[in-house]
Amino acid sequence: MKRVIARLDIKLNKLIKGIHLEGWRFLGDPTPFFLDYYKQGIDELVYIDAVASLYSRDSLKELVAETTRNVFVPLTVGGGIRTVEDALEMLRSGADKIAVNTGAVKNPALINEIATKFGSQCMVLSVQAKRNRAGGWNVCYDSAREQTERSVIEWVQEGVERGAGEILLTSIDQDGTAKGFDLELAQRVFESVDVPVILSGGFGSPDDFVKASYFADAVAVARQLHFKSVSVQEIKRHAKSSGISVRIDE
Repeated sequence: MKRVIARLDIKLNKLIKGIHLEGWRFLGDPTPFFLDYYKQGIDELVYIDAVASLYSRDSLKELVAETTRNVFVPLTVGGGIRTVEDALEMLRSGADKIAVNTGAVKNPALINEIATKFGSQCMVLSVQAKRNRAGGWNVCYDSAREQTERSVIEWVQEGVERGAGEILLTSIDQDGTAKGFDLELAQRVFESVDVPVILSGGFGSPDDFVKASYFADAVAVARQLHFKSVSVQEIKRHAKSSGISVRIDE
């Protein structure tokens, strides 16, 4: 069964959205957004603190606690997770899964440590991918401000070997454009690992969900939900009519 996930990028406890993971626009208090998505039948929520890694700020403990008091779907939290203790704080606040990007790039052993301590199902490797001139993709971190020479395909394989139980794959090139996902990237990653892949960056219409479903277990939607260009139920009804198995609340 394919999942529709709402992605909420957070800065200073406000919901934001940008293009290519930059040029952030503040959209306000995230509370009415996550409550609305829950009422619409969202399958999961993902919170990413967009500046925690840059400024070493504490991430979203209060927001996570508020969310889990009011909604009852799995919640993944990322941003600024540098140690097992950081992960534990988020889990104690109510998160179900921990997404790690910068912390893992700088210290790959962190993947092993979180997976060993809390289980692979809790450890989500968040990958920011940018296409290079050779036609592949490089791993980026710090909200795409820093680019490595590391291959995305090799990195996700290493991450899974180290214990990551899920991949949150964000295409920097497509992020915020509403022009569709990088399906070539999705396919390459999907065929390279044996854990669920969440595809993020580029959703524009329900048809993009259908196309992505061939190469991903879930799709993360941000801009189109935030600006009410589409609803969760519209995505799911279109998916169901296209033969994609999704959860629909009757």
